[in-house]
Amino acid sequence: MTDVPRRWSPASVASPLGGYSHLAETPAGHRLVFIAGQVGNDLDGSLAGNEVAAQTRQALGNIEALLTAAGVTPANLMSLQSFLVGAHDIPDFRSELTAAYHRWFANGAQGLPGHTLLVVQALAKPELLVEIQGWFTLPPPDESP
Repeated sequence: MTDVPRRWSPASVASPLGGYSHLAETPAGHRLVFIAGQVGNDLDGSLAGNEVAAQTRQALGNIEALLTAAGVTPANLMSLQSFLVGAHDIPDFRSELTAAYHRWFANGAQGLPGHTLLVVQALAKPELLVEIQGWFTLPPPDESP
């Protein structure tokens, strides 16, 4: 049994517009876990910066920390959904996401998680420029004695 999702993009639809796979399948017996929207706050609650690159880097770092706390790695990600205030920041956002993907999925053999990017008018606080939520798989609890 594999411990990471199967990800792929079938030839029956156009290739993905960016760094993601069209489909992701949860491994047999795994549980699906939801990551609440992560923003650019560091551990003490301070905002990582006033620009989208710093906030995106921190939000992705927060996601990585949550995955680690759950006992898995980014390889277990099924999909991410990002909310960005202002289309003008898309290039900086994509640059940070691409950098994280290069670290997380260096071998590229298993594909990338799904991803949706939405440009919104505002987030919960005016200083927030990006929020990222996600879904990942968690292996079944170890049932050995």
